[in-house]
Amino acid sequence: MSLSPGTRLGPYEVAGPLGAGGMGEVYRAKDTRLGRDVALKIVPTHLSQNPEVRERFEREARAISSLNHPHICTLYDIGRDGDADYFVMELLEGESLATRLERGPLKLDEALKIAAQIADGLAAAHKQGIVHRDLKPGNIVLTRSGAKILDFGVAKLREEQVVEMATRTTPLTTAGSMVGTVQYMSPEQLEGKPVDHRSDLFAFGALLYEMVTGKRAFEGQSQASVIAAILDREPRPVSQMIPTAPEALDRIVTLCLAKDPDQRWQSAGDLARELRWIADGKTPSTSSPAPTIVAKGMKGRELIAWGVVGILLAATIILLLRPAPAVAPTMLRRFVVDSPESAMMAPDAVFSRISPDGRTLAFFASDAKGVSSLWLRPLDSLEAHALPGTQDGSLPFWSPDGRYVGYFGSGKLKKVAIDGGTPESICNVGDGRGATWSENGTIVFAPESAGAIYQVPQGGGDVRPVTALDASRKETGHRWPYFLPDGKHFLFVTMPADQGTFDVFIGSTSGPERTFLVKASGAPVYASPGWLIYPRENTLMAQRFDAAKRTLVGEPKSLGAAPAPSDWTGAAVLSASRDGVLARSAWVFKDTQLSWYDRAGHLVSEVPLPSGRYGIAAISPDGKRIVITRRTATSKSDLWLMDVDHPVPSRLTFGSVDTTNYVAWSPDGRHVAFGTDRNGPVDAYVKPVDGSSDEVPILTGGALFKSPTSWTADGRSIVYEQPDATTGWDILMVPSDGKGTPTPILQSKSAERVGVVSPDGRWIAYSSDESGRLELYVQSFPTAGSKAQVTSAGEFGSMKRWTKGGKELMFLGIDGRTVMAADVSIGATFHAGAPHELFKLRPDWTGWDFTPDGERVLVVAPAGPPQAPAIAIDLNWSAELER
Repeated sequence: MSLSPGTRLGPYEVAGPLGAGGMGEVYRAKDTRLGRDVALKIVPTHLSQNPEVRERFEREARAISSLNHPHICTLYDIGRDGDADYFVMELLEGESLATRLERGPLKLDEALKIAAQIADGLAAAHKQGIVHRDLKPGNIVLTRSGAKILDFGVAKLREEQVVEMATRTTPLTTAGSMVGTVQYMSPEQLEGKPVDHRSDLFAFGALLYEMVTGKRAFEGQSQASVIAAILDREPRPVSQMIPTAPEALDRIVTLCLAKDPDQRWQSAGDLARELRWIADGKTPSTSSPAPTIVAKGMKGRELIAWGVVGILLAATIILLLRPAPAVAPTMLRRFVVDSPESAMMAPDAVFSRISPDGRTLAFFASDAKGVSSLWLRPLDSLEAHALPGTQDGSLPFWSPDGRYVGYFGSGKLKKVAIDGGTPESICNVGDGRGATWSENGTIVFAPESAGAIYQVPQGGGDVRPVTALDASRKETGHRWPYFLPDGKHFLFVTMPADQGTFDVFIGSTSGPERTFLVKASGAPVYASPGWLIYPRENTLMAQRFDAAKRTLVGEPKSLGAAPAPSDWTGAAVLSASRDGVLARSAWVFKDTQLSWYDRAGHLVSEVPLPSGRYGIAAISPDGKRIVITRRTATSKSDLWLMDVDHPVPSRLTFGSVDTTNYVAWSPDGRHVAFGTDRNGPVDAYVKPVDGSSDEVPILTGGALFKSPTSWTADGRSIVYEQPDATTGWDILMVPSDGKGTPTPILQSKSAERVGVVSPDGRWIAYSSDESGRLELYVQSFPTAGSKAQVTSAGEFGSMKRWTKGGKELMFLGIDGRTVMAADVSIGATFHAGAPHELFKLRPDWTGWDFTPDGERVLVVAPAGPPQAPAIAIDLNWSAELER
């Protein structure tokens, strides 16, 4: 029947419809006697016409009305008006669990909390001998005060009508024979057997499974296939769907979904306690009450007798074995997340971050066209997906509630909702170096590679500094902030590093005061509960940290070999969730080899060198010699020199040069310019390749990085790049003898990088992001004038080379793998043809250069087959410390 507003049933006046279901229509109504709003459920006529059924219904309703529990919807009244039977229930404001699950699984802590509340409600009903029989997401309402269970005992009314059909000999798919919702029905319900409270516990297990995983425990293409799954199959373990889920949760769900009721949990109260123990971070599998297993065929007295014997036996065992054994430690679990099938993830750990709840990995990856985007990969899924509008971003970081990912892109600090939507700009930035987001809505970030750290509200607004450079320490930059649990203090590292070791400080959003904490080879991260994780040379360390006192406790413990260091100086090499999940690059810091390729990408030969970790390679102007860097430690390396035809390397420097990206040969091939951080900032030096004298400093102090990228054609000046807190990356020129002052060549609010002068000395090729992403440009040199854009599809922004006597420019495409070439003409004017692809480098290269004639490419890459980018995930990482 359908009721219009104003209709009265007894003292209840209908206000409007609320919904409908298998047990009738539901209306919002007013109790005219008490003046309160109620929910009025009309029982279908076909279920209430039978006097015997109606009598049972009233008897069941009287029992249900006695339930007074915060997690059970209260039944106020039942009544009959004419031919209409109705329930009068508490009116709940909220959404059903079914509606909530349409948006995906719940966060683990939220799911455990709600599940414990449902179990509490079931326990209260079962204590009164009342069984629900139709527990499902649609019968749970999520309100401000917690979960509420609806329709207790209502299914029994429906059951009375069809019980004669639900027998072993009746086909299970007979219309009307299903009492309850199939996906949550216990095997005994499906087989028409008598049910008790343990059927509710089966449905609870299916409900919990769906809350945590977002998938139903039993699925099929038809009702019959779902029934077959419930009767004959086991669902995929929760821990396989959600690797971050504790092992104890697997045990709870498995026992709830046991086919035999005697093998299930026997008490909803025990379930509630177990769930709360898990939520509190405990491992109840050996300390909490186990489900009581009831022996089949025993009668009441036998059960009581055996129960007494069991209690006495248990007590005796406890007395004999005291003290109780400790809970077994949770095992470390590790797996690898590979690149999406259609994209290649960025290998550097700085481009990936695990969400605060440990359930989702955010990372940047490039598609087949070289366009990078922010991707998300839930750990309970085999699929990753890109977030539209996040192209050319970098350095992701999470909001504390896991609803947004922040990142740096197109000169802005941005955020994007993980469930879709347009990215939002927060504030302007330059060449950023990390950000972190607090519970109170504050984002702390390093807007440039040099300079102080700033803070901004998450919605944008006032931007102000929260650190100040210490001139007495010759500081040039602060970077890689990471909030501590109080949301006010944060970790950060200072630049320059001291021979690859960074000073870690604790800063505050309330002012520039800071406290020294530790020295590390990279920025640390805070990991709950109370750990600091950071690299020290080639080892990853974990050290106890008192977050309240903001002090380290005890000695650091090794977590094994550190991941490969980031190319972003000082960056953290991993990220951590709140609940024991670590994410780090799966790249192994392996020995490398040098190989020659032709213009078509065919391997020509491998250079026979002693085993080592070679990085940057630079070929001399005549193509006969090579300077390479070779690492001696995580952040230290030296220059080595060798002939192309006789590759026997000899050491050129002995002062641990910085792992710089560039080494520049003089036009006559007699000197090389390089950077070294031996005195703090990366200073520029010149060294004769014959070893006749020591290197000579040409740029010292000032900017954090001063990286030589080219010489002028006459050899009198060196072109280099450096960062500036105001203008970002700039290109300058300094006399090669170090006796003059620097001259700006390209200096604007855009980033200008890697300037290389043409052989005739009249043009300079460089990278700039003035269009919103890096492109290759050529400008007249040394005086600005004529300018041309060579690329329009993006460029990687690393070393480029004038080849064929200045008739060709060779460079890498935006994906960092595609070797590109453009025919050019130089002289009084400049002209460039359309760039074309030559071949793709292997994805794990560490260095490369072109021969002057453009016919061969020298590639430095790890020894052995290509190492595809991947991210390693550690679950329960602290178990490593207990081995």
